[in-house]
Amino acid sequence: MIPRSASAPWNVYTALAVLTLASGCGSAPAPGAVAQAGAPNGAVVVGAPAGATFTPTAFQPLAVTATLVPTLAPTREPTSAIPTARPLATATNIPTNWVGYPGPAIYPPIAIPPPVGRFAQPDDQINILLLGSDQRPYDSGFRTDTIILVTLNAKLKTVTMTSFPRDLYVYIPGWTMERINAAFRYGGFEALALTLEYNFGVRPDHYALMNFKGFVTLIDELGEIDVEVGQTLTDHRDNKGNYTVQAGTVQMDGETALWYVRSRYTSSDFDRARRQQEVLTAIFRKIISLDGVRRAGDLYDAFDEIVQTDIGLLDVLGIAPLAAQIDPGSIQSYTIGPEYVTPWINPYNGAQVLLPNLALTTPLMREALNIR
Repeated sequence: MIPRSASAPWNVYTALAVLTLASGCGSAPAPGAVAQAGAPNGAVVVGAPAGATFTPTAFQPLAVTATLVPTLAPTREPTSAIPTARPLATATNIPTNWVGYPGPAIYPPIAIPPPVGRFAQPDDQINILLLGSDQRPYDSGFRTDTIILVTLNAKLKTVTMTSFPRDLYVYIPGWTMERINAAFRYGGFEALALTLEYNFGVRPDHYALMNFKGFVTLIDELGEIDVEVGQTLTDHRDNKGNYTVQAGTVQMDGETALWYVRSRYTSSDFDRARRQQEVLTAIFRKIISLDGVRRAGDLYDAFDEIVQTDIGLLDVLGIAPLAAQIDPGSIQSYTIGPEYVTPWINPYNGAQVLLPNLALTTPLMREALNIR
């Protein structure tokens, strides 16, 4: 697979990117996990051609050890209208494709694919998950509509971004088949991390989450950012009617950047992934220009109140020197695009989702994760 051009995410991704890429966020991986640091670790993002049918992955998944099996249980009722009359998962009425992982609590309307299993990743590598939520004040039912995996490899001195469309229909271990953007609400970061491991072979070491307001605040605190816009975009913008940004270098404040990464009326989610990556890269450049590596501690304190993350200050300071050695122009970007998925309509509720073609996504993920 050929990596797509570098770009940048929004919301949590932007914040995490700022802390992770610019400030050098990172730390030793969790026990049992292999640290990652910005080069493809072997995860592969794939998609199926139009008209293709959903079939089990053609490769044999790696064995999963008992340490990868948390006792994950749903914490909220699903929003999708799956009939309650459907039988719950049991050893007698559902194929046990999920060997080594928690079985489903609700029988889905489609066969659950077998687990990819966690890839063995290169040494000195860390994976950080950047998440952008649509959370409003006093809203606990948000979804993570932006999901970007940032891989930093200290040995190779590389950074890779991999975008996961929000409508990917995947198995959430311990729950059921559901959109990937709903995984966080069924168990927080642990649920989403296990979902990525099961379906795409990578378990993130850390995460950073931000909502709309935090995203705008982040960029305005940094000052305007210069975004390398890949394609001219015209779309509706509140109080401004149709708004256009031309291809090329465009200076954006927080509100403009938020509009740019969220616009959806005249483009697709795949295009949004490209725009998100463009903004993320712009934030990284901005932090570097502000001597963000040397000021990592100050930046961490400034963003601590607007970014929800498990990354500590010592983690940031530990990897900060790596950021200074990274050329923003060398950041590689991957996306699970339309060629790697098959559109599918849920017969229970009519939801339009995307089935990842694991035979294609697995090789792509391996490349993005520097797995040779």
